[in-house]
Amino acid sequence: MSSKPEPKDVHQLNGTGPTPSPCSSDGPGREPLAGTSEFLGPDGAGVEVVVIESRANAKGVREEDALLENGSQSNESDDVSTDRGPAPPSPLKETSFSIGLQVLFPFLLAGFGTVAAGMVLDIVQHWEVFQKVTEVFILVPALLGLKGNLEMTLASRLSTAANIGQMDTPKELWRMITGNMALIQVQATVVGFLASIAAVVFGWIPDGHFSIPHAFLLCASSVATAFIASLVLGMIMIGVIIGSRKIGINPDNVATPIAASLGDLITLALLSGISWGLYLELNHWRYIYPLVCAFFVALLPVWVVLARRSPATREVLYSGWEPVIIAMAISSVGGLILDKTVSDPNFAGMAVFTPVINGVGGNLVAVQASRISTFLHMNGMPGENSEQAPRRCPSPCTTFFSPDVNSRSARVLFLLVVPGHLVFLYTISCMQGGHTTLTLIFIIFYMTAALLQVLILLYIADWMVHWMWGRGLDPDNFSIPYLTALGDLLGTGLLALSFHVLWLIGDRDTDVGD
Repeated sequence: MSSKPEPKDVHQLNGTGPTPSPCSSDGPGREPLAGTSEFLGPDGAGVEVVVIESRANAKGVREEDALLENGSQSNESDDVSTDRGPAPPSPLKETSFSIGLQVLFPFLLAGFGTVAAGMVLDIVQHWEVFQKVTEVFILVPALLGLKGNLEMTLASRLSTAANIGQMDTPKELWRMITGNMALIQVQATVVGFLASIAAVVFGWIPDGHFSIPHAFLLCASSVATAFIASLVLGMIMIGVIIGSRKIGINPDNVATPIAASLGDLITLALLSGISWGLYLELNHWRYIYPLVCAFFVALLPVWVVLARRSPATREVLYSGWEPVIIAMAISSVGGLILDKTVSDPNFAGMAVFTPVINGVGGNLVAVQASRISTFLHMNGMPGENSEQAPRRCPSPCTTFFSPDVNSRSARVLFLLVVPGHLVFLYTISCMQGGHTTLTLIFIIFYMTAALLQVLILLYIADWMVHWMWGRGLDPDNFSIPYLTALGDLLGTGLLALSFHVLWLIGDRDTDVGD
């Protein structure tokens, strides 16, 4: 007599239907065997026994199938497993119009924030503390880049967690908030301290002049600015992501631009105010500098203990230092370029445009990196998803002109560059900021630099996020610091090159440096 096991319900993979071979288990107390075997029954007939490789693998397949069904754009089937609770809405079913509509307002808001930061830098560059302690200019890109190193990484990490349902219960939400806030305070304190050291070194090497009071001033200003800015911006980010989920907006589209909208302005205002206040005490209360540094360093053990309580932030606490430190060093190189360029009276007008071009490029690439990371997370875990294998060297056509959703978003973000910068340049002109008249040739050079910056950044993001995913690294924690730091370096370098070329060709109508 021949017998076969009863077919069981199986999950569909992206609507492709059930697999042809059913699976069964020998019972809750047994380890199942691998493969399909045929045995002889008492009457000599073949008995087909279908077994599965392991119960753990079957569970993993069911969980992965649920994620893939949630991220699928197929209309064939909406049946998903109820083991993981209600599936969160997928951000991947988006048209170019919906992407642009959701990104546009936060992008403009972030851009006006960078315009305000540029206006502030244009004013404070003439303050005595910036004139006497020029190394403060080196701190500007490094500390403004903290929104990429910390706040944008936080926004991307929380956006992914919200999209895959890890912040749906109050307990999960509270754990994510406390762990991530403590984590960015640790990172802000350490990165702020290292940024001050980089500023001292980069300022000392060209001139061969080293001042201990100035070094302590830079350290105290940098650490205090990084700590306070990260605390304020971190709380804003948490509110934005929670609010976005409640009203049905993809947090990936709005969180990172809003992180930057106030990030540059708040950070630059804090740096200017704190450094000016400490500079006033340079000749009277010099001991206050090491006390400020010691106070924030003494708080580190508290933040470390809180960050270690959450498994997600514990991993980043131990392994997430390489990207933020390297990104800080890259941004500091951009700060050195800014210091040497703005210090020249012929190029003083560059100060107002630097936060704008750096901020816009960083905002756009952070949105793209966050979206690609969420797309990959919805299809598996880092290093485990063979269907989404990393492209070692994607072609520009694949990055910008393929039909997939990530290429569609890259096109939308790239097309925002010119109209966005035109609005921001017009705003600067109306506010009579800077020392540069907006002539046609200046706008052409500026737009060329901005387009080239964003084009390079979006291409690198496509490669870097997939490459990190293939190596088992979470792109939410590792990619955005590198990308925003590269944005700072490319933006500052290309803008400085544009100003030098304009000066060399004798475009006196721009009134550069007047």
